[in-house]
Amino acid sequence: MDRLLLRPGEVADLLGIGRSKVYALLAAKDLPSVRVGRSVRIPAQARARWVASHSAETSLAKPPGGD
Repeated sequence: MDRLLLRPGEVADLLGIGRSKVYALLAAKDLPSVRVGRSVRIPAQARARWVASHSAETSLAKPPGGD
């Protein structure tokens, strides 16, 4: 069974970015999170939606040098 909530370090590993970048995304409210006591967890579905939304933005971006 897949876990519903992930630690910031786990999300960093899955996304291939640094843990501090994940915390920056959380602080900017760009990546949704859930507080469990003093712990911060990222819902797995929210991570997937974040990747999908940023992939769509990237694919809509104008290619370099294209006019």
